[in-house]
Amino acid sequence: MAHEVKSNLWLEKFSREALLRSSVILCGNVNDIIESGERTGQYIPVKEVVINRLRELGYDRIIKWDRADGIDSAYDSFESSSSTPAPQTELYDIGIPIADTPAPVRQLAEPDEFFPALLRDMARENDTRKTAYIIDYSDYIFGSPNSTSEKERNYLTELAKSLNAACKYDVSSQNFWGVSKFVLMIARDKSAINPSYYLKNPLVGEVVAPLPGRRERSAFVDAFGAYLNVSAGTNPTIAKNDFIDSLEGFSLKEIAQIIKLSRLPGNENLSYERLVNLYKYGEKVSPWEELSKEKLSEIKERLSARVKGQQDAVSKAANVVLRAYTGFSGLQHSAKQKKPKGVLFFVGPTGVGKTELAKALAEFIFGDENACIRFDMSEFNHEHSDQRLVGAPPGYVGYEAGGQLTNAVKEKPFSVLLFDEIEKADKKILDKFLQILEDGRLTDGKGETVSFSETIIIFTSNIGASEADINDTDEANRKYFIGKVREHFIQVLQRPELLNRIGDNIVAFNFIKDDSVLVDIARLKFQPVIAFMKERYGVTLQFSDESAAFSAIAKSADKANGGRGISNIIESSVVNMLSDFVFRNMEMLYGRTIRLTQRVKELARFKPELV
Repeated sequence: MAHEVKSNLWLEKFSREALLRSSVILCGNVNDIIESGERTGQYIPVKEVVINRLRELGYDRIIKWDRADGIDSAYDSFESSSSTPAPQTELYDIGIPIADTPAPVRQLAEPDEFFPALLRDMARENDTRKTAYIIDYSDYIFGSPNSTSEKERNYLTELAKSLNAACKYDVSSQNFWGVSKFVLMIARDKSAINPSYYLKNPLVGEVVAPLPGRRERSAFVDAFGAYLNVSAGTNPTIAKNDFIDSLEGFSLKEIAQIIKLSRLPGNENLSYERLVNLYKYGEKVSPWEELSKEKLSEIKERLSARVKGQQDAVSKAANVVLRAYTGFSGLQHSAKQKKPKGVLFFVGPTGVGKTELAKALAEFIFGDENACIRFDMSEFNHEHSDQRLVGAPPGYVGYEAGGQLTNAVKEKPFSVLLFDEIEKADKKILDKFLQILEDGRLTDGKGETVSFSETIIIFTSNIGASEADINDTDEANRKYFIGKVREHFIQVLQRPELLNRIGDNIVAFNFIKDDSVLVDIARLKFQPVIAFMKERYGVTLQFSDESAAFSAIAKSADKANGGRGISNIIESSVVNMLSDFVFRNMEMLYGRTIRLTQRVKELARFKPELV
């Protein structure tokens, strides 16, 4: 008795198409399982469901084929080939015993054999039986649409002829009111089938088998929840509902694998969240979980140790991290919390710490500033640049490589994504960001869905920096920069919806005008020089009067350039001179001290000497 599957919209569409069209392409989640109606908790493969539905529609003859096994002996066969034995292959005795059990007969396994036979069978007018021909694993028959071989063109021609030969469109004829010869092509991805087969072809329809919705996921978890070895916490009902929500985008087979994972040694009594993290990322504990209340209480001090003179920006970044840690991030938009952990838009003058704050956040949250993945958006300013981020479509050069952004997030799902100078990006790229900020995921060119739900996304921009007045108050500059950002997105880019996704998270950085802050920046910028000299040459580097030296460096810098101005002064007044001194005295440096003495008071001019 055929399994009776519960009502399903895609299956109902398939039933209609199978009675109207000569062929249907079934794609999407075709290798999954689906609940049957025979008894609760019974699941059968999607392909079996479809075949059973064809029988219910009156197709009493089913011929199922794939290029690996040929005609499936569990179903019907072509009369012309049902009794034809497979050609015998000569066996070479190399000392290994050969089993007595004969190999299964592979009928018409090669496409060169199958498609002509299909054409002959469909063209037989004396056969009144309703026949469904199922071509399984169609993904692996045809090559790229842009480089179809001559053989593949022959297959497509034979298939098109088969459809037309079997189709009668005389409305007055009884044959018009039913489809007697029907071809079903099953493929995970429709793009693997040459478009010439289905584009502008009324004989061919398309049905997509979707991933399970919440009702299907909930029913599956209810059916097999007894096998889940998890710790449900203090409120099992809420924990279970959150778990079902977190499985959005998973097939039922994947959910079954998660259940199996929960019972493997070493995974006993994990929380739902940790179990999903282990399945998705290979890690039981998210770095977000490793954050502690004690550590978070120091976040502003830790960030301020690297980013000087930007207390408002540091506070805003800290608030985003706290919202993510406490679970409130994006809560007003969706209870599923699938959005990125946080989004920030840094705007302000050059060299004031925008990139440095992003790196400091990565180091604080993930323990490594290399978890800050930077994309220079000036490199993505031409049309089709979005393909570099997410990957080229199938058939195009570089398709196999994937996209720079999606590959980076797959490799490091726990990261800070920094998009520098976002105003220079092509408009099409902004559409990708809309999807990331709204849904927390993006589908790459290969059709793989990448989750951004564990990331913090930071945009930086220098919009309006060239016209800003360093002499204005910090509050005036804040209003100026935020106004410039809004003007750019609404009037220039005409993308107010992206601005809405960012919300109140536009952070304006101040000009650095305080001499004491510049001195602190100078000290930070000089630390790598000291470390390099010690590591490379075994030399201790010191100033004869450290306070006076850093004060002179700070006063010599152009305040409009912020920290970069400090770096420029250190390079011109110390590094250049130091490199020449090291070159001339390289043999006598190890274990010594180089003292830097100011030549002129209050000027960044230094004389090195060995002591």
